[in-house]
Amino acid sequence: MSSPHPDTNRALAAAVASVRKAAEAVRTAPPPPRWSDTDRHQVNPALQAHPVEWRHIGPLAVAREAAEGGPEPVPGAEVLLLWKSPRNGQVIARPAGTDDLLALKLVLESIAPREAAAGGPLSEAAIHNVLARAVDAGIILAPRPLIRRPADFPRGEVNDESFLVSTGFTLQWHLTQACDLHCRHCYDRSARAAVPLSEARRLLDDVEAFCRERRVSGAVSLSGGNPLLHPDFIEICRAAAAHNFAISILGNPAPRERIEELLAVRRPEFYQVSLEGLPEHNDWVRGPGHFERTETFLGVLRELGVSSMVMLTLTADNIDQVLPLAERLRGLVDDFHFNRLAMVGEGANLRLPTRERYARFLAEYLAAAERDPALGIKDNLLNIVRRERGAQPFGGCTGFGCGAAFNFLAVLPDGDAHACRKFPSPIGNVLRDGLAAVYDSEAARRYRGGCAACGGCAIRPVCGGCLAVAHGFGLDPLRGRDPLCFFPGS
Repeated sequence: MSSPHPDTNRALAAAVASVRKAAEAVRTAPPPPRWSDTDRHQVNPALQAHPVEWRHIGPLAVAREAAEGGPEPVPGAEVLLLWKSPRNGQVIARPAGTDDLLALKLVLESIAPREAAAGGPLSEAAIHNVLARAVDAGIILAPRPLIRRPADFPRGEVNDESFLVSTGFTLQWHLTQACDLHCRHCYDRSARAAVPLSEARRLLDDVEAFCRERRVSGAVSLSGGNPLLHPDFIEICRAAAAHNFAISILGNPAPRERIEELLAVRRPEFYQVSLEGLPEHNDWVRGPGHFERTETFLGVLRELGVSSMVMLTLTADNIDQVLPLAERLRGLVDDFHFNRLAMVGEGANLRLPTRERYARFLAEYLAAAERDPALGIKDNLLNIVRRERGAQPFGGCTGFGCGAAFNFLAVLPDGDAHACRKFPSPIGNVLRDGLAAVYDSEAARRYRGGCAACGGCAIRPVCGGCLAVAHGFGLDPLRGRDPLCFFPGS
């Protein structure tokens, strides 16, 4: 960083010293709690607001050196916020933005979002989103989320609360059964009418109410069939965006103009497409020309700045193609994941690898993931390999091991809800009974409890196997262990 003009040297040094003193006070303050200790939002007790007459001195004051490539300090008044992260204790400094100041005002003056929306230009949903961003940053502490594992949930060796308490809820929403493909492993070709737009809007209202009651953020993952074939797809996206839900798309390759239409409403968190191996095998599963169309489409997503994800359904026939496919897609896709085949529906005609072969594959996959950051780690059984290597656990399939009926539900076009879409796991109908009643049902609680055979496992909170895989082998998934589990002694 070049030196400021000599006439301003003293003023800049004094400002930096003042902020460094404030940063040191934040650094030595007691660690803030992860959550508010009341049923209301609270300001992080380690937060300090520091008026300064210089811009861009926060990182310099906290890190004690200029960030590489960062802007140089310049004269100009701003309010610098300094706080200690409730997640990791890191001291953070940044200029107070409009949303930060609004969030602080709402909390300090106990203004409810509905009250604030009635007197200003922002909707109630937008104001909730402002608070959510402040919570995510650590400026504000939210009340403890109410989606959490019960006290008697098996913990084994895992004591990290982040694997037991969810700050979000996702509705995996199958808008329509209509699909332009007919894949060899399709688990449901049942005839169901697409959800009517009026019912879709009602369900989105219900999801928002559920998330507020449970003190979590909301997300909708739009799937099908092919969700883009729903006649009101864009209107449903527009309604979801109005609720400020995070939106992701699980679909098939689409024309560029359809994606541009989507972007005019809201940029999705990601757009997921499927590939089942290298071109010949993929097109055997998904139809002639599908691989080439998908590769081209991934290029379109990249040009439009849309985060892309490729999902592969792993079988005994394509296990040796997973890593070669990932290497072929390097630089073209942002995230690459695989799920094991659920041997239900037409997937019952295919097969999974042996336990021994799968264990070897997971070790190979983790080694490859160290070289390719696009390789995502998702399957719960990867935690067995990580434990063997002395690595910290990761959240598994949904961030909480098997998250069936925990931090997500799958909902079909007619409102029928399942704990997991990959196998029949009915828990009610959200259009008839409401989301809260379905979530709190006895059937949902049973699926949340997971497989009883996993109760004594050391890594239970981040695993639980795959209920859909167990079901595909003809087992009772709530009693029979995932047949591919290779945990020592299992």
